[in-house]
Amino acid sequence: MATDIKETARAFEAAAVLRLLPNRPRLLALGEPTHGEDTLLGLRNTLFRQLVEEGYRTIAIESDCLMGLLVDEHVTSGAGTLDEVMEHGFSHGWGASPANRELVRWMRAHNEGRPASEQVRFAGFDGPLEIAAAASPRQALTALRAYLAARLDDDLFPCTADTLDRLLGPDETWTEPAAMLDPARSAGRSAEARELRLVADDLAALLDAQRPRLRAESSPEEWHRACLHARTAVGLLRYHHWMADTSPARLNRLVGLRDQMMADNLLALAARGPLFVHGHNSHLRREQSSMPMGGQLLEWWGAGALASSRLGREYAFVATALGTIRHQGVGTPPPDTLEGLLYELPEEACVVDTRRLTTALGDTPPVPRVSPWYGYAPFDPAHLADSDGLVFVKDMPTP
Repeated sequence: MATDIKETARAFEAAAVLRLLPNRPRLLALGEPTHGEDTLLGLRNTLFRQLVEEGYRTIAIESDCLMGLLVDEHVTSGAGTLDEVMEHGFSHGWGASPANRELVRWMRAHNEGRPASEQVRFAGFDGPLEIAAAASPRQALTALRAYLAARLDDDLFPCTADTLDRLLGPDETWTEPAAMLDPARSAGRSAEARELRLVADDLAALLDAQRPRLRAESSPEEWHRACLHARTAVGLLRYHHWMADTSPARLNRLVGLRDQMMADNLLALAARGPLFVHGHNSHLRREQSSMPMGGQLLEWWGAGALASSRLGREYAFVATALGTIRHQGVGTPPPDTLEGLLYELPEEACVVDTRRLTTALGDTPPVPRVSPWYGYAPFDPAHLADSDGLVFVKDMPTP
């Protein structure tokens, strides 16, 4: 069996990934089983640089979609300094990652002196959501209204700018951290929030109804940003509404809504051209995702499942599995697990053909690995068919 498994693996490179796929996908997703490991992000960077040579021009990562606009502006035009972009262009603390910093630095250097058609682009595909709270809808709503107000007559608007500001109120009302655990602390079902949902819906509908005129009078980038602000405003207000829910389905609803926002962003980006996306395996897989939270098992359809249902063969997903994260208590994988079998491969990082691997495993599939650390999700061997390929990385170095 060991010989068969060795024959399923190739050196880590874009060519090996693309050879696994029946066609060149419009959206190529690479997952990871844990966050915060720069070794995995470094491999992501290498893969993206190679994919650029294959015609991919945009990378999207699991970070705030609105903050990511700052990064994209920097890499395409040089606006702002690298330090400023790393501080203000990433959510979830990703700006502190040396690998993310190197990605931005390389993208800016690559774009220097190139025409727009040859430049690489950056995007965040997550909503403005953190683990502890969701953002105020102010930025998305006011940007959307300002875009429309610069091009359309005032009598088309559902409310004035002053009324919008009054309905939004203090941002702290929306970002109250206690609301994640206590629905009563959420502003999502206040009278103002209910009215804002109608306003956001009307503004988004106005954007769509005036599409021919607006697209003719806007640059592609202005239109793209207006659509992003519309999606984000509607999605954030919907998310806040369900944060105030008291039913047992509350957390399931929230994780599903977050991935729905992710999927909408990915589909919009993929419509502009070939897209490489990197995020957690649970967000990008085709099958239903699950995780324990708040004393219950949450199940939802992730962004990858939603995007795949729309794109079909134009969506490809390559998962990542790994051997050790010793600094987090994750030691050498047991030999009867998938990670344990792959750990015997000689390469530190390799691309595995999951179809051939399934054949090599035969009728005795490996047992699922159990992680001693909550921050790492082992690869479930029952989901091999869900992936178009598998990247295996043996060891995470101790920081």
